Amino acid sequence: MSGLAEGQARQSGAVRGRPRSEAVERSIIEAVMRLLEDGVPLAELSIERIARTAGVGKATIYRRWNGKEELFVDVVRTAEPPDAELPGTSMRDDLVALLEQLRQRGLMTRSSALLHSVFAQMKSSPKVWDAYHTLVVAPRRRKQIAILRRGQANGELRGDIDVELVNDLFIGPMLFRTIMHPDAALPEGLSEQIVDTVLEGLRPVSS
Repeated sequence: MSGLAEGQARQSGAVRGRPRSEAVERSIIEAVMRLLEDGVPLAELSIERIARTAGVGKATIYRRWNGKEELFVDVVRTAEPPDAELPGTSMRDDLVALLEQLRQRGLMTRSSALLHSVFAQMKSSPKVWDAYHTLVVAPRRRKQIAILRRGQANGELRGDIDVELVNDLFIGPMLFRTIMHPDAALPEGLSEQIVDTVLEGLRPVSS
């Protein structure tokens, strides 16, 4: 089974839709995966071709997704590691969980030539990339900012700093290693190391 298919199997419950329609939605997403595995570029994947491969009508797809951009986002989302389960024990622990998800996603992208290709194609398609940012990246960032605001409220983080900037300080090193420097090591413990290093300079100063 391919990396995309394995990810889809792990996250089939994350696909949108009513329980009785999950099998139909799964067949549609699997159809997109088969076409991608056959080397069909995203730009050439029409709703009509996807519907024919999945054995459904075009209306069945449009009832679930507004267009192929949203469908592609769900294909990638089901292939990625699931969103992190936040322990909620502290700001530090929640941040480590989020960065660990980024590390795992980076490892998965490196190990799957198909997933790596899909991401590259998404970035070259403004509509698909905008949809991915709106449906996936932006909600994740809002979650990250909320964690930092809670940290300020409970005294784990200085209250005089911009949480948007601080979020970039935490997330930036992992994104740099996974995207800008794909040959960089992503060892176990890296998430904890990044969070603890940044926190060292951002904790409130005791009076």
